[in-house]
Amino acid sequence: MTDAAASADAAGNAPTAVERATAQLREEILSGTLPPDEPLREESCAARLGVSRHTIRAAFQRLVAERLAVAEPYRGVRVTSFDDAQLLALQQLRAALEVEAVRIAFQRFGGALPEAALAPARAAIDAMERLSTGDDRPGSAPDAAWLEVERLHADFHSALVAASGSPRIIEIHTTLGSELLLFILHARTHYSVASVVEEHRRLLDELPTRGPEALRAHLEHSTRLLLD
Repeated sequence: MTDAAASADAAGNAPTAVERATAQLREEILSGTLPPDEPLREESCAARLGVSRHTIRAAFQRLVAERLAVAEPYRGVRVTSFDDAQLLALQQLRAALEVEAVRIAFQRFGGALPEAALAPARAAIDAMERLSTGDDRPGSAPDAAWLEVERLHADFHSALVAASGSPRIIEIHTTLGSELLLFILHARTHYSVASVVEEHRRLLDELPTRGPEALRAHLEHSTRLLLD
């Protein structure tokens, strides 16, 4: 079930045509079916998804709001592509939010994170490990497995932010959701599932002693890897 359909079901309402089209295009972007810089044409997308151009136009607007697509004058809409400056800016924003959230979490719990606060992040890594095929080559994960890795990676970092109990930080971090999924898609050529699991288990092991600096070092490492 797509995210849009799941949320609609939870509310007891059927998803609208715009929600269905947005969910389908979002899935295609996050799976790499629609690659970075791919032009998104209203007419062809409407015909392919069996909806009106008005519906596709509204779906494009939602994807642009999620930063999964960009709209430029005279160039139309295309799938987002991270250049070095955009990647660095995203990682700096993540550090500002996530490192501060962990600092607040330590303060909230008296200087040590209880296992209950870390349990959701640990569960995300356990689920990710079950997706590993044992092939350690970067980019070796099947498309469906990597799509799930993207979501579990987002769950991991969201769990650390949630431990802060800071509603505004949690709210702002949530708005990065789709962009963080796309970020991990771009990281696919640098990582195997096993290496993602290893890095995040190491982070969990280091958090009790190094605190927020462990997370800062984790983010700086991934930034250097992708920029190199």
